[in-house]
Amino acid sequence: MADLKKEKLEVRIDNAKVMFRNFSGAPGTYNQAGNRNFCVFLPDDLARDMESKGWNIRWLKSREDEPPQAMVAVKVNYGNYPPSIFIVSNGKASKLSEENVKELDTAELEQVDLIIRGYSWEVKGETGIKAYLKEGYFVLATNDLAKKYLQPTDPLSNNANDYEGLIIN
Repeated sequence: MADLKKEKLEVRIDNAKVMFRNFSGAPGTYNQAGNRNFCVFLPDDLARDMESKGWNIRWLKSREDEPPQAMVAVKVNYGNYPPSIFIVSNGKASKLSEENVKELDTAELEQVDLIIRGYSWEVKGETGIKAYLKEGYFVLATNDLAKKYLQPTDPLSNNANDYEGLIIN
């Protein structure tokens, strides 16, 4: 157990597939009120490597014709080591606070990049590694309408096409 605490327990996951998001800590069938968390689907090779080191990896049963899907539950805790969580929209990153991180529960995400920190635990002779979010970048999906209206324009432009389709009364 002492060796695990000395080892830097961090895993970087680019283009992560996140599921079962509960950044608000809402109570539910599988969640006590105040527990902020989400799950990350993992590729088999990474899952097996993490599992061999003691991380708590779960394998979801799939349909008959598909292999089980590996995932890890990740806790979002603002205690001693609060995570750095950024929401990225139109190329600009904004840091989320404990108060507004709940917006990620319903956000339509295009891409997610994460660094997960492991915490080694031991209780009654049992050991393992619990996953905590250290850093995350959550890129919002942009739909066609948002692309149309949120593109920066040059207000000093004299281009007649800038006003095409504009109705003036």
